Amino acid sequence: MNCPVNVNCLMLPDRNTIKLLRIPFSFYLMPLFLFAVSQVSELSWSRTLFVFLIIHLLVYPASNGYNSYIDRDEGSIGGLEKPPMPTKNLFYLTLLMDFLAISLSVVWVDSRFGFCILLYILASRAYSSRTIRLKKYAIPGFLIVVIFQGAFTYYMSVLGITGQPLALQQETIWLLLGCSFQIAGAYPLTQIYQHQQDLSDGVMTISYKLGYRGTFVFTALMFLLCNLCYYLYFSSIDQISTFFIVQIFFLPIVLYFGYWFYQVSHSVSHANFKNTMRMNQIAAVCMNGCFLVLIVMNHLL
Repeated sequence: MNCPVNVNCLMLPDRNTIKLLRIPFSFYLMPLFLFAVSQVSELSWSRTLFVFLIIHLLVYPASNGYNSYIDRDEGSIGGLEKPPMPTKNLFYLTLLMDFLAISLSVVWVDSRFGFCILLYILASRAYSSRTIRLKKYAIPGFLIVVIFQGAFTYYMSVLGITGQPLALQQETIWLLLGCSFQIAGAYPLTQIYQHQQDLSDGVMTISYKLGYRGTFVFTALMFLLCNLCYYLYFSSIDQISTFFIVQIFFLPIVLYFGYWFYQVSHSVSHANFKNTMRMNQIAAVCMNGCFLVLIVMNHLL
């Protein structure tokens, strides 16, 4: 669809523009939202639905689209093995989605949640934009993803779902740390197949700094810290049995992670897009399934 940038084009984005939003990729970012739903004491299902739609159908896809517009990737990216070239329509569509996300947050939920959405969007733009471009620095790029997709997303979700900010007590500090360590473990693995593609764009990722084996060792350490924090959280609220339920769901992730590490140790050719996406799929299915079970246990039984 070749048309000038106008209102009609923006209302009817072409198929490639929609594809670059990578809406299905929101499934991989869903676990911490579901975790937040499972842990709140009181739940409004309508409010929870509003928060879910704003985050997963507006904020995340707009962030994906903006990143694709800025990077203009020719190689594989998360969720797309052969991404199409973006057009200006994608940029304008992401602006519209950001505006809708903030506006609907204030109208449907409340202004504090809307402010959190604004902060998340600004952090995402700072990560990708050519002006600030935090992603090109290994440590700052890593930290902004770990903080905003980890602890901040959990905090923002609880605020949206309950209308009240999360009380920062000892047990919730462990919980927030666990969320960020979970993202800290997953994030470098998502970069492992595109070292050369990132370098050609001037991006020095933490995975490249760590190397192939180092990335796996670092991820294992982050997941150990994540599990330790979750153990301290669940034990502090007298729900240690829930911690062991979480471990059952995490077991397939650990098994595939170990198998993939074994493969990469013998040949770095296994650090490819296909295996990365398989790791993401296994992790997302297991974690989403785990937290859905906790939702049923805590709110439906």
